Amino acid sequence: MTDSAALPHTDDLPPRLTRLSFHGPLSEARAAAMVRRLAVTRPGRVLDVGCGWGELMLRVLEAVPGARGVGVDLGGEDLERGRRNAAARGLADRVEFVQESATGTRRGPADLVLCLGASQALSSAEPPTAEALRELRRLVADGGRVLLGEGFWQRPPTEAELAGMWPAASAGDHHDLGTLLDLAVGAGFRPEWTETASPDEWEEFESAYQADAEVWLAGHPDHPLAAPTRERLDRHRRQWMTYRGVLGLAYLTLVPVAA
Repeated sequence: MTDSAALPHTDDLPPRLTRLSFHGPLSEARAAAMVRRLAVTRPGRVLDVGCGWGELMLRVLEAVPGARGVGVDLGGEDLERGRRNAAARGLADRVEFVQESATGTRRGPADLVLCLGASQALSSAEPPTAEALRELRRLVADGGRVLLGEGFWQRPPTEAELAGMWPAASAGDHHDLGTLLDLAVGAGFRPEWTETASPDEWEEFESAYQADAEVWLAGHPDHPLAAPTRERLDRHRRQWMTYRGVLGLAYLTLVPVAA
């Protein structure tokens, strides 16, 4: 039997992502503009693929009182955060957070489909973008919108840069922005709005992604979890410093071409 006294108390553990409103490089100003633009279409049903805690979906529901939303993700902790946030904002009766795979999902068609940094949830292809775009076209209703947040290469990465990024990173992991837009058109969309995360948004995201754990580590250098936490933080910081200025994130508001 495990000695419970030997286990760290929950309040001694590194906090997780409390400084992030969105799980990506998305500023408050850009998010507000997106919500205004999407709310004009008056979506009745919103589907958030790979939703995490679904913050942008909740903001759309606040802006469109008649809308209902479904968020799909595999991360139970993030989904529970989304449920708590929805309840605190009086949205619990209009949104559902579901722990399930999005691959082949039958939860469409929706009037608005959000897929922010989660195209891999829709496809097993490498890279997933083309197949994921076809899936997004299947999931969105005619006259609706897709908001896709997708990585792209701002310039071709060097071999040395790829070696310092995520494990087994390759130049084929992403397209350039022009190719990404061409793929969207080929999948049956027209791009209503094209925007990319700024350096400030990236720095705010990456700093906030690490900040809670960094402060915890500074105050708990001898904690049993200090060594693996330090290794994880140092590895992520080195990766970020490698892809900084090389990897971009595009936010594409896509209009489906009528079938």
